[in-house]
Amino acid sequence: MNLSVISSIKGRDQLSITMVCLGNICRSPMAAAVLANKKRSIKSPVITVDSAGTGPWHIGQGPHPSSKKIWEKAGYKHEHTAKQFKSNDFFIHDLILVMDSSNYHNVISMAESEEHRAKVFYLRSFDPELKGIDPNSADYFKLEVPDPYNQSDEAYEATLAMVERAVDGLLEELAHQ
Repeated sequence: MNLSVISSIKGRDQLSITMVCLGNICRSPMAAAVLANKKRSIKSPVITVDSAGTGPWHIGQGPHPSSKKIWEKAGYKHEHTAKQFKSNDFFIHDLILVMDSSNYHNVISMAESEEHRAKVFYLRSFDPELKGIDPNSADYFKLEVPDPYNQSDEAYEATLAMVERAVDGLLEELAHQ
């Protein structure tokens, strides 16, 4: 994990964070729902939450029904309309948290500078149990949130559990002491 980027944003009063997956209907809106609800547990920084997909297939659509059902069953409230990640997002967001290696490489390929690339992290890099994994190592796959698209509710529940651990770790990392 690029700790210098985290250190540089830690003292800010406000942060903008976007979650990124492939179609922006399953994982990234679920992660945005979790963060949007859990961010209330910390006083500072004030966090603005967004999400996007690297692909254009679902632009303008709501979340996958199973994804929304699982996050609502867990008590999270969140409205969502799918959109595509654009290079302009590097200027808007302080952190860009991706769900898997495909998203990571798609987003990194759009970065115009090292400053932009430094904002991109796997969401699960913030899971306390996975923090030490280098996303450029052979163990990168351990940082991925598998795509539950059109799978069972159990797959969406497993995704939610991964997201919750990572979001808890992220908030712990960002909270002002």
